[in-house]
Amino acid sequence: MQPSLFISHGSPMLALTPGPAHDFLRELGRALRPEAILVVSAHWTTRQLMVSTSPRPETIHDFGGFPQALFDCQYPAPGEPELARRFARELNAVPTERGLDHGAWVPLSLMFPEADIPVVSLSLPVEWSNQQLVELGGKLAGARCDGVLVIGSGSLTHNLAEMQAGQVPTPEWVSQFVDWIHFRLEAGDRDALQEWELAPQARRNHPTPEHFLPLLVAMGAGGQARRLHHSVEQGVLTMDVYAFA
Repeated sequence: MQPSLFISHGSPMLALTPGPAHDFLRELGRALRPEAILVVSAHWTTRQLMVSTSPRPETIHDFGGFPQALFDCQYPAPGEPELARRFARELNAVPTERGLDHGAWVPLSLMFPEADIPVVSLSLPVEWSNQQLVELGGKLAGARCDGVLVIGSGSLTHNLAEMQAGQVPTPEWVSQFVDWIHFRLEAGDRDALQEWELAPQARRNHPTPEHFLPLLVAMGAGGQARRLHHSVEQGVLTMDVYAFA
């Protein structure tokens, strides 16, 4: 049985730049061998739930201002149309063909560099309530028994306007939010987490919610939370990874 994971993907440069989160994801992938991967990325937001049935998802370079080496990166993992259509039926999701955005392919390129495991993308319906997103995760839990690794890809904190250069101390307003979330995840306090906007400094850490919401889906798909990794980049980007067994 595969776990459900929440992965903080940070900057697209995570794919090329060694560091604590980069190195951890490389090691994490060596411990996993799923039959397929279902990923919900903060970078595919929709009004209604959608699922990609693409047999060969393209690598989407949905960013700008980075070195050419990043645009040259390709992640040619196959899709799994039959599995995607099953999810479409079970979840009442709209089937479409879409590639892998950087919230999907960047962490996967570190975890599974051979790109030999089929990947299905599920959209993030941002107009759904927090409770609905947790319930969506619950509907994905059964797929874990079939060898499907469920991944919510976002960022535990995501205020790009306050990023700082180099290795700098983590501000208290970041630590307060991170500690609040961690305590409630470990305590299994899903009621509180479904009202995460009330956490200390929630709005400052997430001026918009889309990078936090994949955590709710991942949490719904699993059980007890366990933090696998903690690090901070550019002062305010918390790169935590959680498993929900």
